Amino acid sequence: MFAGIGGFRTGLAHASDIFLPVGWCEIDRFAQRAYRALYETGGEYFCDDATRIDTREMPDIDLICAGFPCQPFSVSGRRLGFADTRGTLFHEICRVAEAKQPRYLLLENVPGLLSHAEGETFGVIIRALHELGYGLEWCVLNSADFGVPQQRKRVYIVGYLDQRLSGKIFPIEKGNGPHLIQLNHARQGARVYATNGASTCMTANGGGWGAKTGLYFIDMNADPKVTHEARCITARQDAGVSNRRGEHSGVIISGARAVLTPERESVRQQGRRIKEPNEPMFTLTAQDKHGVTYNGLVRRLMPQECFRLQGYTDQQFNALVEIGIPEAQLYKMAGNSVTTHVVTAVATKLLNEILRLEGEKDA
Repeated sequence: MFAGIGGFRTGLAHASDIFLPVGWCEIDRFAQRAYRALYETGGEYFCDDATRIDTREMPDIDLICAGFPCQPFSVSGRRLGFADTRGTLFHEICRVAEAKQPRYLLLENVPGLLSHAEGETFGVIIRALHELGYGLEWCVLNSADFGVPQQRKRVYIVGYLDQRLSGKIFPIEKGNGPHLIQLNHARQGARVYATNGASTCMTANGGGWGAKTGLYFIDMNADPKVTHEARCITARQDAGVSNRRGEHSGVIISGARAVLTPERESVRQQGRRIKEPNEPMFTLTAQDKHGVTYNGLVRRLMPQECFRLQGYTDQQFNALVEIGIPEAQLYKMAGNSVTTHVVTAVATKLLNEILRLEGEKDA
């Protein structure tokens, strides 16, 4: 549900071929085109509007995945659980779950869901799912801890009818994620960072400020090194600053600073639009333009880089380019997507626990 370009589907496919998609729902027409280009959807149930899903026409299902929109809930103190979700798209998840009784749920949302309305919104969600018979676990996971260089925290909710799974899913053991790797010794704002370090959280609006951040070192050489002098530039120039071959060379530009939507008259973050050289980047938002400015020039992340930060392959990205998806929509799709690597990790843990319980039963 709310499939987007199939971040859950890609993540599940990487976890195991035991996950077989049987249906999907997505209202955005560009996302629908992208989804059909990325996956074999023939014969699968489809509905473009979650409010019009006919559960009588759906096949039986074992798992619902959804990164659901979080509209205002009724949190006036009535504590009606399932009834309190009516009028929201989350209610459609409950409606399908009540009718089809899937054994498992995998849901994703922003961490602010936990504290919205002083926790009452999340309380309504938990009560509604509990009334449907689901045991629940939730955890805030950062994409940077799962193999992609992006700081992206999201709350993941796992539901199950088999209460023996209680307490078995979270936490998910992972090592420390990648960090921001500095390649040259300069003031903040004039530094150059490696592409295998952490990026910033992606959002739907052009990828957020991460999409407009510059001064990332891109070099096709193995184990590149930075030199103070630029090498001889040739016609095959295609990389960054290096002490290796001359055609793989460039120049480090100093004097850059973090900038937040300079054309806006009003500001919100820390009361300024441009930071001092030794300050970190602004907190990511979906409305502002974020990046690094130098003499009025800003380097954005390319759409392909945004897809990589969400765990999609270049083959998947190229498939969308080939069918003519506009660049603005590509940024939006990447920003709206769930990070596929995190889905893979959660689904793998869930599947392992399910198989463990089945093994105990057989024994």
